[in-house]
Amino acid sequence: MFNKNIKLVLAVAILAYAIYQITETYVGNGIMLILLALIFVFLYFKNEMILLAFLKLRKQDFPGTNRLLNKIKKPKSALTRKQQGYYNFLKGIMVSQTNMNAAEKFFKDAITLGLSMNHDLAMAKLNLAGIAFTKRRKQEAQKLLQEAQKLDKRDMLSEQIKIMKQQMKKASMPNQHFGGGQQRGGKRR
Repeated sequence: MFNKNIKLVLAVAILAYAIYQITETYVGNGIMLILLALIFVFLYFKNEMILLAFLKLRKQDFPGTNRLLNKIKKPKSALTRKQQGYYNFLKGIMVSQTNMNAAEKFFKDAITLGLSMNHDLAMAKLNLAGIAFTKRRKQEAQKLLQEAQKLDKRDMLSEQIKIMKQQMKKASMPNQHFGGGQQRGGKRR
């Protein structure tokens, strides 16, 4: 994995050499070098470790995803702003199984840095709503849930949002105990 600035320098250097090759009538070499330079430009905007981490996550390989994310040593210098957002989003998903406080921090950072897809932003807000609800911050959870519902244009998260609302409704109702113990007017033992 290269630093983001090194990727741009490599792309410019390869592009310059490609132009030199074309002027020396080695057009095939020049075209291949231009394609190689385009790969470095693509990897500047889409970090290779984050792409591989998303693939591992899609296959439900959580340790592999975590291992790939841990290879990014300094996310602030190695990643662009949006990539940092997705890095924090993925870290939040990984950590949410074990540490709610750290997951909340990662999800808030991801939302602050920005995620390019609305459904990713909706997913981050849905996870934050779940964390807020488990910490008994019901108003914050409802607000985040409404924001997630607005962002979910394609109804990809509608089932999870519906389940979360049902759980919030159940938690707000008082506990009632029927018929488990003594009955009124009955004989005590």
